Amino acid sequence: MEQVLRSLPKGLKDDNLIVGYESKDDAAVYKINDDVSVIETLDFFPSMVEDPYLFGQIAATNSLSDVWAMGGRPIMALNIAAFPEDMDPEIIEQVLKGGAEKVREAGCALSGGHTIVDEKALYGLAVTGIVDTKKVLKNNGVKVGDKIILTKPLGVGIILTAHQCEIDTKEDFNDIIKSMTTLNKYAAEILFRYKVSALTDVTGYGLYIHLNEMLSDKLSAKLYIDKLPVVNDNVRKYAEDDYYTGGAKRNEDMIKEKIDFGDAKEWIKQLCYDPQTSGGLLCSIDANDADKALEELNKLDIKSSIIGEIVNKDDKAIYMV
Repeated sequence: MEQVLRSLPKGLKDDNLIVGYESKDDAAVYKINDDVSVIETLDFFPSMVEDPYLFGQIAATNSLSDVWAMGGRPIMALNIAAFPEDMDPEIIEQVLKGGAEKVREAGCALSGGHTIVDEKALYGLAVTGIVDTKKVLKNNGVKVGDKIILTKPLGVGIILTAHQCEIDTKEDFNDIIKSMTTLNKYAAEILFRYKVSALTDVTGYGLYIHLNEMLSDKLSAKLYIDKLPVVNDNVRKYAEDDYYTGGAKRNEDMIKEKIDFGDAKEWIKQLCYDPQTSGGLLCSIDANDADKALEELNKLDIKSSIIGEIVNKDDKAIYMV
């Protein structure tokens, strides 16, 4: 890092901002020189689980993800938090402990942060990463013929809704905790070895909207109905029983006109609208590399899937086939 700092040009300019706010990308990227760029991102949200330690882990895992989604690696993080004034200090300690452990697992330095008093507990991270300037992965570099890989299963929001209604099983809950607390670091490090055209992570806007952002009105995509991965078999049951989040409905209203649903059943549609807390990486990869990358990815605990392909632009952005 000292070498990077010594190489800083004397006059940093907006021209060096190679990914900024005008993009719908996962993070901002600032060019330091032809070899090194800095990635900046931040994210925080309220807890969706009762255990404060797990909340800290989930929020940190989610916040760190955007750096890998840009092709980089995180090097430093700052806590962003809000807690009620009368909250038990031990609860606050557990939130911060959970977050710190995930930062450490990411190989990243935790360097303080900022906390305010608020009625609702909120937690997340501001994360700095670095990336080879020539290897920045934007979310809109998709190419015709690319295969689409998803590195985590879908259905987290559906099971969280069932959990809040107290109808899920212990196994359901454990499955989504495993997904939400697994760093995208491991999948990213594998994908970086292959010809990746575009990369993003699937979070609150669900699969459909994140994929549509990758297409950026220039190309279309086919999604394979029978290849969409789910957290477990109960996701279908909960979806068919209408355990959807408010976020899923908002996502549906935003994107449904751009989709040809083909023979997709209603629960499949809801699966793709479903907000994913700390979801997987969504990757557009050269077709010749897809199977090799998938084989390597599937040596990890959480399995990946080839869920579709990029095609020439058609009337709709996404076709379910």
